[in-house]
Amino acid sequence: MSAAPTEEERAAVDELLGPPDTGWVGGERGPGAERRFARGGRAARERRDLLLPALHALQARAGWISEGGLTYVCQRLTVPPAEAFGVATFYAMFSVEPRPKTVVHVCDDIACRVGGAKELIEGLTAEMGAEGEPTADGSTIWLRSPCIGMCDRTPAVLVQRAGEGLHDIAIGSATTGVVQDELAMPSPGSAFARLPAVRVDEGRDERSSSFTFTAGAVVQQPPEQLRLLRRIPVVDPTSLDDYRSHGGYQALRRAVELGPERTIGEVTEARLLGRGGAAFPTGVKWKAVAEQPARPHYFVANADESEPGTFKDRVLMESDPFSVIEALTIAGYATGSEQGYVYIRGEYPLATEHLRHAIEECRRRELLGDDVMGEGFRFDVQLRRGAGAYICGEETALFNSIEGKRGEPRNKPPFPVQRGLFGKPTGINNIETLVNVLEILRVGGAAYAEIGTEGSTGPRLFCVSGTVARPGLYEVESGVTLRDVLELAGGVVGTPKAVLLGGAAGGFVTPDQLDIRLTFEDARSGGYTLGSGVVMAFNGSVDLVDIVLRIARFFRDESCGQCVPCRVGTVRQEEALHRLVSGRTIGSPEQEVALIDEIAQVMRDASICGLGQTAANAVQSAVASLGIFAEGRSPAADVLPSPTEEQES
Repeated sequence: MSAAPTEEERAAVDELLGPPDTGWVGGERGPGAERRFARGGRAARERRDLLLPALHALQARAGWISEGGLTYVCQRLTVPPAEAFGVATFYAMFSVEPRPKTVVHVCDDIACRVGGAKELIEGLTAEMGAEGEPTADGSTIWLRSPCIGMCDRTPAVLVQRAGEGLHDIAIGSATTGVVQDELAMPSPGSAFARLPAVRVDEGRDERSSSFTFTAGAVVQQPPEQLRLLRRIPVVDPTSLDDYRSHGGYQALRRAVELGPERTIGEVTEARLLGRGGAAFPTGVKWKAVAEQPARPHYFVANADESEPGTFKDRVLMESDPFSVIEALTIAGYATGSEQGYVYIRGEYPLATEHLRHAIEECRRRELLGDDVMGEGFRFDVQLRRGAGAYICGEETALFNSIEGKRGEPRNKPPFPVQRGLFGKPTGINNIETLVNVLEILRVGGAAYAEIGTEGSTGPRLFCVSGTVARPGLYEVESGVTLRDVLELAGGVVGTPKAVLLGGAAGGFVTPDQLDIRLTFEDARSGGYTLGSGVVMAFNGSVDLVDIVLRIARFFRDESCGQCVPCRVGTVRQEEALHRLVSGRTIGSPEQEVALIDEIAQVMRDASICGLGQTAANAVQSAVASLGIFAEGRSPAADVLPSPTEEQES
């Protein structure tokens, strides 16, 4: 790689990494220059974790990652060009081909397909031209996107805007039209400023129009009924003083009073299970990290919620960011970790901005740093932004991403508590799990354990979307029924047809199952899953064939390709579904269904990580419970092309 960076690219990288201090990495050369030496070996390797931020810097300034820009990053970080190119091409939000500085990513995943994505795409095509083709002035293109985590505000788009001083913005359609998360307003004359304000709320409860979207969240429950979300309706997410006036940092003070061991004891007594989908006991994980003799320890907040239908962590980070930092600090203190990371998905620009501000404020007020609150312990937090890879929600893939590698999962064992980030003991929880710790320390572990049921303690957040009257985030005590949650959201509009629980990696339940309890123990005994808290309802107007095909395509696209069972199995699964829909089966339909089951079992048994192990869950439940593929293709379906058809076209 011999191409030179532009001045714009060089400035973007230097702004992040600082000016080059040797001629080896692009600094001043020549007889008049101060004698400098190349920095290599261990010092260079220790900066490898800045590769992902450096690629973001290039993308954000130039709109794409050129050969010259990538070469300069490799020089600055002493990373082999082939490895850097492999990382740059791994993530969907990066481009190594020239493209305009404004890219509109239009979500066409399951919630947005129900909520009007097709109409939005038709409007964009008429307004801006074909997908992937620059507009007449060459300033903008639009692309279809998987879920961007705004399932309560469909249809939604993410706008990547490159250039100095510009930021990405997320745009979602509320019942009153297009609402923007405003980091920067679009220029009045730009193409994406004229996005069609598609109205898709016909038949929804008119009461929903009385709610105002602020910071991406609508809390439609009274504060006295809330624990995890109680601050969101009343606290300014950018004000540390406002946060503290509403109980902020009392939990950290309580943890310091208790000490690390007793803090872990409170979490263990609360019987808090992880809220990211695996439901692992949080206290057990923390204790395992704390007892590891190797140093240093790390603690990571997994904020890469990319499961279609999930947006609870986005709401918490956008609307209560200081709670995330406080909870992560408590986790670090309890486990003996001096460094924490928040790994946030790249499609969350407002949450990223609010967390970055919260970290800076906490450092300034000595709530992070070398002597937290004057209590003699060190803990700091770094923010790492993903770039569009569902697989990075898997904990070991996330570690690789932070370390500047491709976000591919690692084999286990060793487990993260033994050998995680940078090869050291690492604790990791998702945002909802961490925020529950604040409530545990507020009321005590024993009192927290009295909330909910014996096997599912505490409050639970559910992301309700689809054909309900009031899509949004709802907090309930563990043990309520699916019907209870749907009624909080105003009920299903029209005749219920199915409900997807747990997201794309979850499963479908039928209308006669609305009285199932949403607890971990009931889910295990009943053969359904809660996953990351997705509740997506579909009425009789929704073509479920189209929805299931979109789920199959999602897993095909998001497979990292590292292991054969997942790489091949997700493709074969989608092909079998298309044959069932078209009627061009190999043998009988029953044989195709048997093949889908066989593929699912192979992926479940032999895939390296949870993506492949769960990629067939929703498909199998749709075939077994809904019987939709026995009907063939629905005339109303906007059915996706099969992999073979795409290759032929």
